[in-house]
Amino acid sequence: MSITVNIYYTGRDGSARAFAEEMEQSGIAARVRAEAGCERYAYFYPADDPETVLLIDRWTDQAAIDLHHKTPMMQEIAQLREKYHLKMRVERYTELSK
Repeated sequence: MSITVNIYYTGRDGSARAFAEEMEQSGIAARVRAEAGCERYAYFYPADDPETVLLIDRWTDQAAIDLHHKTPMMQEIAQLREKYHLKMRVERYTELSK
């Protein structure tokens, strides 16, 4: 059972894209991808909304998400969100076993 979390980061004047770029360039995104249970951690840019970035974040199970949320990286990510004055909208999907 995988859990996918779509996080829409919205800002102004390109701040959401700048956030995603800093997440990649700083190595935070790579460290998240290396965590146990992380199946996907990828940023996408909606064609119809230049002020939003979509993060598709997929984990093996809730336990992996819970461990991720307890890492020091979460504070780093929160600081970057504040730096870029971003708003978030979250969607969560659970894939049932086949």
